[in-house]
Amino acid sequence: MAIIDELKLKYKQGSMLMRIIYINIAIFVVMMYVGLFGLLFNYQVLSVFKWVELSSNPWEVLYKPWTLITYSFCHTDMLHILFNMLWLYWMGRIFLEYFTSKQLAGLYVLGALGGAALFLLAYSYIPAFSSPQSYMLGASASVIAIVVATAVYSPDYKIGLLFIGMVSLKWVAIVTLLVDLLSINTLENAGGHIAHLGGAVVGAVYALMMRRGHDITAPLNATIDALFSLFSRKNKPGVGGPVGGTAYRGNNQQQSHAKQQANETELDRVLAKIKRSGYTALTDEERDILFSFSKKK
Repeated sequence: MAIIDELKLKYKQGSMLMRIIYINIAIFVVMMYVGLFGLLFNYQVLSVFKWVELSSNPWEVLYKPWTLITYSFCHTDMLHILFNMLWLYWMGRIFLEYFTSKQLAGLYVLGALGGAALFLLAYSYIPAFSSPQSYMLGASASVIAIVVATAVYSPDYKIGLLFIGMVSLKWVAIVTLLVDLLSINTLENAGGHIAHLGGAVVGAVYALMMRRGHDITAPLNATIDALFSLFSRKNKPGVGGPVGGTAYRGNNQQQSHAKQQANETELDRVLAKIKRSGYTALTDEERDILFSFSKKK
């Protein structure tokens, strides 16, 4: 139990980037153990995976709509998840130099939806993919969305590549997309490469809209925040009842003033840290604070 408690603590203390990686790894471990159980006891476990992977059949997706997202948290083998998570970690850290943790999570989900949409369209309207029915698993579409968004927003950002040296992000994104385009011709994993392109489109749109001051992840994140707020309020004692409600309204103005003062103090601290150490020294939480105040202004 100590190991489980330690993992829970690391998850709570980790950034949104690390939480997404932890979720992917946890799901992969569970799926591998389920597969091992099926192998040892001759139990058919393929039906279990059908409930999380995305089908190319739109009618199947209609009664399993959650697969539009769940497929992006599941992987087929060790190399599959290893490359995706390394790619996500490296590019996610660069992404967080310009954007917030919430935007990272929002773009991860939107990238998955973009990849799913192009995947379904291709298998519905392109004759070469009309049969047989295909299924898709993997975080690649979400990861590519983050890669392309970062490259479009900061194309000349330099990263070091083994045996090559310093390369601009724009060339990393371009080569990645060219490889995906050429790989479609093999038809071996055509659906996956098509999904990558769908994620890339979402990432490019996100970066271009952010340059204009519009965050396409904001509606999704606002919905998620509202749902979490709704459930948390229901679980708090006294909130929603007549007595708790009256007490809350009576102190509302005082609490609001105190909260505003605390927020302004926190903002002053963040600005002082930027002046002292630069923007890159900020934590994810401090970037969220700065971004929140900039939106209010």
